[in-house]
Amino acid sequence: MHYNASSPKEYISQVPKERQPVLEKLRQVINSNLPKGFEEGIIYKMIGYYVPHTVYPDGYHCDPKTPLPFMSFASQKNSVNLYHSGIYANPDLHDWFVNEYPKHCKRKLDMGKSCIRFKKLDEIPFELIGELTGKMTCDEWIKIYEIAIKKA
Repeated sequence: MHYNASSPKEYISQVPKERQPVLEKLRQVINSNLPKGFEEGIIYKMIGYYVPHTVYPDGYHCDPKTPLPFMSFASQKNSVNLYHSGIYANPDLHDWFVNEYPKHCKRKLDMGKSCIRFKKLDEIPFELIGELTGKMTCDEWIKIYEIAIKKA
């Protein structure tokens, strides 16, 4: 599902009413734990957190006009999805998250490379997401990103 919103607040207002409190809480948890340097906005039609051009002028290599994406979340048809580029790019962070998840959730982890799907909205591990959000600084993300780009 795609929403045409120009701000995170507008995005949340467009999702089904029963999901709005969950997305508001997710947004609050991320913003409370987001390291300095990242900004919040709409990116790829989702609520996103990225390195702004003022910090990283080169932007995203696929489209330099786009700021460097870091994480985002979206309301999809059957789930709320959290996308975290650091989990995909940093094996230690990935392994930490996979090992911590069962301590916070009874349900099996439903995860792709950088996508974590939450089908039961009342079982979203907000505390774990907050901890994940704060685990990588903006500078660390830029270094990991640049190393990956140079390899490619």
